[in-house]
Amino acid sequence: MRRYIYETMRPEIYHGHNKDRPYFEGWYYKLISADEQSRYAVIPGIFKGEGGDDHAFIQVLDGMNGHATYHQYPADAFYAHEESFDVRVGDSRFWRDGLSLNIDDEQARIHGELKFIGGEGWPVSWLSPGVMGWYAWLPFMECYHGVVSFDHRIEGELRVDGTTIDFSGGRGYMEKDWGQNFPSAYVWAQSNHFDVPLTSLFASAALIPSLGRVWRGFLMGFYFQGRLYPFATHTGAEVETLKLTDDHVYLTIADRSHRVELAAVRQSGGLLKAPIRTEMHKRVDETMRSDLDVRLSTRSGQTIFEGRGRNAALEVHGDLERLLNTR
Repeated sequence: MRRYIYETMRPEIYHGHNKDRPYFEGWYYKLISADEQSRYAVIPGIFKGEGGDDHAFIQVLDGMNGHATYHQYPADAFYAHEESFDVRVGDSRFWRDGLSLNIDDEQARIHGELKFIGGEGWPVSWLSPGVMGWYAWLPFMECYHGVVSFDHRIEGELRVDGTTIDFSGGRGYMEKDWGQNFPSAYVWAQSNHFDVPLTSLFASAALIPSLGRVWRGFLMGFYFQGRLYPFATHTGAEVETLKLTDDHVYLTIADRSHRVELAAVRQSGGLLKAPIRTEMHKRVDETMRSDLDVRLSTRSGQTIFEGRGRNAALEVHGDLERLLNTR
C-alpha cells in the first residue's frame, strides 16, 4: 500500500514495478525547434504482453514528414528508478529535465542530449493527484494519464541520420500513459505554441471501460500565464460539443464558471504503435502539423483568451461513432 500511495502521488515516475501483465508505460516528449521547422515526438516505454512479447521501445516521429520509427529492445534493457523519474532504454536516458538519445540501428541513427528549462506539470494533491483527479486512486482503471510539463524551453541539439538539428530556444511538452490497454477510441490534441507566451492546451476525450460499463471520459487543461484552468469528468465539467468532420475536430467543454471552445484542423501524420493487451499493435495516426483555434471565456461570455495554437499534435483514433454516441 505504501508503494501504491508513493507512485500515485508521483505520476511522472515509473509505475510498473511488481505489476502483473498485461502492462505498458510510456512517456511522450514533444520537441519543437525555435524556428518551428523541426518537430519531433520521442516516446520511450516498456510493454509486457498478456502472452509474452515483453520488450522496451523508443518511438520517434518526425512531425514534418510523418516518418515514424519503432526501435525495439529486450525487456531487460529497460531501467527505471523506483523513487524518481529516471528511465533508461538501451543507451538512451530520459528524465524530467532532459533526454539523451543514443539510437543506432537499421532504421535510424539518432544521437544527442537536450535539456529542459522551466515548465509546470499538472498539480498533485491528496484529493487530486494529477490530471485524473480522484480517479488516479482507483486500481482497476484500464489506462492512466499524467501531464509532466505543459511548456518548457529546450536547449541542445540532436544529430539525426547525419543532420544536426539545433533545438536551443525551442519549446517542449511532456506527458505519459500507463496501464493495461490504450482506449479503444479517443481524440487527443495539444499545443503550446500560441502568440501569447506561457500558454498551453491539452485535451482528450476517450471511451473508458469501468465496472462493467463503458462511458466517455474527458480531460482538458488550459495553462494560461501561470494559471491552470482544469476541465474534466472529475471536476464536474461537461462536454457541450464533440463533433468530427473530415477536416476538423470540434470540442467544447464547460464547467460552472468557464468554457473552452476548441477547433482543430485534421492533417495527415505518421503511424505510431500503441498497446493492446497482447501486443504493441494499434497503428495510431498522429500529426504534428495541426492548428488549434481556442477560446476561453466565462460562462457569461466574457473572453479571457482567444488565439491559435501552432505545431499542434492531434490524434483521432478508434471506434469514433461509438465515442460520439456514448455519454
